[in-house]
Amino acid sequence: MGEHDYSAAIAKIKVPMLILDQKWHRLFALGGKPSNVKELETRENDLLKREAELKKELKDLKKVKENLMSSVMSNMEGTSDLVSKKLDDDKRLLEECKERIASAEDELMDIPNQTEEVNKQLMLASMDYCYDKLRTNSQEAEEITNWIKDIRVQLKKNVIRKHNREINNKEIYSYMHDVFGMEVLNLFDLQNGDFYLGTADDKADDKSAKKSSEEETADLSNVNLEDVDLDAVSKETKEDSDEIDESIESAEENQ
Repeated sequence: MGEHDYSAAIAKIKVPMLILDQKWHRLFALGGKPSNVKELETRENDLLKREAELKKELKDLKKVKENLMSSVMSNMEGTSDLVSKKLDDDKRLLEECKERIASAEDELMDIPNQTEEVNKQLMLASMDYCYDKLRTNSQEAEEITNWIKDIRVQLKKNVIRKHNREINNKEIYSYMHDVFGMEVLNLFDLQNGDFYLGTADDKADDKSAKKSSEEETADLSNVNLEDVDLDAVSKETKEDSDEIDESIESAEENQ
């Protein structure tokens, strides 16, 4: 539906004064107001200020008019030149005052229509912004959802890879024990102790490794998406992917 269609549809709708509504301002709290919205907001503010100025001006002019009329009435019977001049001046000022009052009243009468028109334009501009934001947010949310699904798959693969490394460590150490004997291993363990056997849960002195593989998988919900390098994730090499797939197949065969 085009802008003219919107205008026709809302022609009979009473739109609240948007710039006076704090919730309307909150619509732009995150992204800020676009330039067209700012321009319309300024126009509406100017009209409201002008309306207030005209009302004050009319109030003052009407007081002046009353004073001039009183002065004219009191000097009507005067015959001196001074009184006659004062009477003429008051009459001239009274006519000027009446003209200014008429002009201000005409302008004041037209301001509500102008304000209402600008307010409706502001509503249309606000709607355009909000629906565009809704569409953008929905698209980004869908992209993030797909990213999360992909990361879950990658996490499962890496858990399997991690377990295979631990199993391989156990096998290597077991064969070393059988081939070289415990006495020899004890000597070499002192020089090469920066390794562990089994899962992180099996390593008693590793206080930081307290989660099982299932908990690690479930803990994906705590991943801060903004801290993840999406480009780095997407650049996983083909060789690494093949290694992961082989690990999965090996794990399934061992089950």
